[in-house]
Amino acid sequence: MQIDWKLKTFDELNVHELYELLKIRSEVFVVEQQCVFLDMDDKDQQCYHLLGYVNGKIGAYTRLVPPGVAYEFASIGRVVTSPLVRGSGMGKLLMEKSIEEVERIFGRVTIRIGAQVYLKEFYNSFGFEQSSNIYDEDGIDHIQMDRKRMQS
Repeated sequence: MQIDWKLKTFDELNVHELYELLKIRSEVFVVEQQCVFLDMDDKDQQCYHLLGYVNGKIGAYTRLVPPGVAYEFASIGRVVTSPLVRGSGMGKLLMEKSIEEVERIFGRVTIRIGAQVYLKEFYNSFGFEQSSNIYDEDGIDHIQMDRKRMQS
């Protein structure tokens, strides 16, 4: 599978890219997961947006959040893969690329995520460890997970 990765600040996104990334987030988080929440949370403007294109469409997306915006640490959020690429290994490639880009932008820092509990083992495979009790976020069980700063 050929993936065309693009990393952009909010101001670098064109209207078509913004529309498409909001569409995939809505398609998965609101419709597929039946979770009614306000996705536009005023953090996007401060973040980097990693878009993975497959055949000209966004197949995977994350937002890379600077330290101090969502948590004291850098964060990877809004992790999403299109239903069209599920089972292809795209989620694994997305997380590897996201971690690589966080470290390139912010250095080898601790990364904190708010993970859906059922994905704990998936995130463990990238070095994330549970750092909170289970909490409810928009009707879905979540945990905070940290990937400690890596030594050079």
